[in-house]
Amino acid sequence: MLKRSFVSISLAVMLVFIASSAGAKVTAEEIARLGKDLMPMGGEMAGNKDGTIPAWEGGITTPPDGYKSGMHHPDPFAADSILFTITKQNMGQYADKLTPGHKAMLNLYDTFKMNVYPTRRSASFPERIYEATKKSAATAELVEKGYGVKNTAVGIPFPIPENGLHVIWNHILRYRGDIAARYIAQAVLTRGGDYTLIQLGDEFNMLYSQEGMTEEKLNNLILYFKQKVTSPARLAGGSLLVHETMNQIIEPRLAWLYNPGQRRVRRAPNVAYDTPGTASDGVRTTDQFDMFSGATDRYDWKLIGKKEIYVPYNSYKLHSDKLTYKEILTPLHINPEFCRYELHRVWVVDATLKEGSRHIYKRRTFYVDEDSWQVLLVDIYDNRDQLWRVSEGHVINYYDVPTIWTTLEVHVDLQSGRYLAIGLDNESKMYDFDIKRTAKDYTPAALRREGKR
Repeated sequence: MLKRSFVSISLAVMLVFIASSAGAKVTAEEIARLGKDLMPMGGEMAGNKDGTIPAWEGGITTPPDGYKSGMHHPDPFAADSILFTITKQNMGQYADKLTPGHKAMLNLYDTFKMNVYPTRRSASFPERIYEATKKSAATAELVEKGYGVKNTAVGIPFPIPENGLHVIWNHILRYRGDIAARYIAQAVLTRGGDYTLIQLGDEFNMLYSQEGMTEEKLNNLILYFKQKVTSPARLAGGSLLVHETMNQIIEPRLAWLYNPGQRRVRRAPNVAYDTPGTASDGVRTTDQFDMFSGATDRYDWKLIGKKEIYVPYNSYKLHSDKLTYKEILTPLHINPEFCRYELHRVWVVDATLKEGSRHIYKRRTFYVDEDSWQVLLVDIYDNRDQLWRVSEGHVINYYDVPTIWTTLEVHVDLQSGRYLAIGLDNESKMYDFDIKRTAKDYTPAALRREGKR
């Protein structure tokens, strides 16, 4: 009898643990709020009480006059004037709406400032994404202690989040179009401002979000990703292929590398976690790509709550083809004259390294846009609990899709005075959201066939 009672208690405890890990589904009453007092994606429809954040009214629903597909996106808010500029001298006035990372940059760098513009809630997405989000909200669940998701496809799985993992999964599974190719540059700057430009071609095939997708069709895949270095000559021809999985505990990310010198494709199981990113000179980890990507299992994720802060947003000036890379890439940080910051509500999530897990970052604080689930800022701490790096995701609405996505990611190393900028497209052709691909284009054999200097 004692043994049976012990087993029963243990089973009950285990079931409670599983339920708490998965998170209770939201109620029908909560789901009914989507599209009413909550945006279809889950953000608050209303503005703030001070009137400094306006109500969401659908975001950008039509491109500006004169826009044609394939153009760099004209700034729909070009007439906006700077409201005020935050500097080292006056930052105390705005301290409650600044992240520790931005405070540190203002204190460290006399050349850094933040031009704050009127808040424009420009986020918008196709109607089918809104509909799928409402459907997923009723069924989506975390599995494997929150390190995977089930019963969801196409839409945002947790538009009314209850914990930190809900928020970070919303970022991982957010809508970025169906398929996209981009032709970008990245640069790692020394403290003095020297750099070598790296040219890249990226492809994202976002399986999860595609129309008519189901969990069964996905077969545990979120997306295909392919990247090829095109210059400089010493790196040209190197390629990476990734099959990103939804549950990376059951099936870890699958990755392959093509080495042009050997003309061979090899499995790359270490393209994950804190492995240095492609040609990043150690300034960015693999899981910092897209602000955060990959498995979540090495951290404990705590939802701190929602906060109003100044974030990079509607960065059309930084995206402009009227700028050169040289104008943007200045020592210590990108040129602040071309950056736009706005006051937005963000979800704040603290990720702390689990005991027994390994990563060069002990803690990361994520600031996630309530309107789009895009990570906008990250404060990153080392194993001494010192603020080490600050990441910024400068976003625009690619209104021909439409979707909110970065036009430039910047990862600043406060301790070395170096930084990495990835996504530079001012001197290249624009993102192509209309490329045609099949699953056969994302196989190791296809990677080998494409391999050449």
